[in-house]
Amino acid sequence: MDWELIVFNAVKVIVVFAVALTGCAYAVLAERKVSALIQDRVGPNRVSFPLIGSIPIIGPFLTRLGVWQPLVDGVKAFLKEDYTPDHVRKVYYWLAPMISMFPAVLILAVIPFGSSLNFGSIGGYEFGVQKMVVADLNVGILFTFGIVSLSVYGIVLAGYAANSKYPFLGGIRSSAQMISYEIAMGMSVVPVFMMVGDLNLGEIIKFQADNGWMVLLPGGGQHIADFGLWACMLVSFGIFTIAAFAETNRLPFDLPEAETELVSGFNTEYSSMRFAIFFMGEYIAMIAGCAMIVVLFCGGWTLPFPGFDTRAQDLWTGLIQILAFGVKTTFFLGVMIWVRWMLPRFRYDQLMDLGWRRILPIALANIVITALLIFWKHAA
Repeated sequence: MDWELIVFNAVKVIVVFAVALTGCAYAVLAERKVSALIQDRVGPNRVSFPLIGSIPIIGPFLTRLGVWQPLVDGVKAFLKEDYTPDHVRKVYYWLAPMISMFPAVLILAVIPFGSSLNFGSIGGYEFGVQKMVVADLNVGILFTFGIVSLSVYGIVLAGYAANSKYPFLGGIRSSAQMISYEIAMGMSVVPVFMMVGDLNLGEIIKFQADNGWMVLLPGGGQHIADFGLWACMLVSFGIFTIAAFAETNRLPFDLPEAETELVSGFNTEYSSMRFAIFFMGEYIAMIAGCAMIVVLFCGGWTLPFPGFDTRAQDLWTGLIQILAFGVKTTFFLGVMIWVRWMLPRFRYDQLMDLGWRRILPIALANIVITALLIFWKHAA
């Protein structure tokens, strides 16, 4: 049995899961701070840590930033009463939060967050060169879309289990919304695969390392068709980003929750840790969606400098690549948070009209135009 492989993969799983949970917690803090800034408020600035809070300058500064607020919120969620209403369908009520969060976490397994690194020998184990991805699948993007489609079951099940009209309406809305925008999301990445010729996410990043990011003139403009392909990639990027908002139920597409209409939609009857699991599932799905945008369109971990592409395997260069991937993902996560507090919610008919009558035809046309441009480029 290859114990080195088992140990290293276990470490990667633990690290990715820990980073995802930490990112989820501080994404909530960032959202509260950004909303406070936009609304001319202060946001969380009271929670202090017993020892660090007493350090001059540093302690008060961290307190004003609200650094300890996610820790307190997590403890509060665990300690609150775990109440199950009498009128709910209990088995489905208990299963729904877990089914909702599981797909968001599973998607992270196929996202490459760095290049191959040479760890050599550590603690008697010979690790050698390891890829910075938990599962390097040849059909990574198909796996991703297959898992994303499962997340709707948790929301629909929550709406059904609540045995109440508002959660039920939220579950119905969520199923219709995800079906509508998942089709457009899938079609938006077809031009990317036509350009790369591979479904492996790592190969997509390698292509961008050699030919330029998809949003920055792939092919380098050596042929006039490259400029047309660049425009097609920008269209794909826009459609994928819009669909990512809809798939994660973020404003202006948060119709399944819609506090002004449905109280809180599918999670109206939830409290304590079960509500927190729904909350974590949403934010981890946001992180996964932003990471996919970075992988497909923004070069993954690559940087526009020599020595930081997919062929570098020394430890420090690899760590810089992982940092670059994290910075890009954080940027898009910040955009998703900013949009929530800047745009109003769509009406439900507007949401469906945008998905079926606007975005879907554009995605189809984009595929055809990309195919023609690729044929022209290779035929020249």
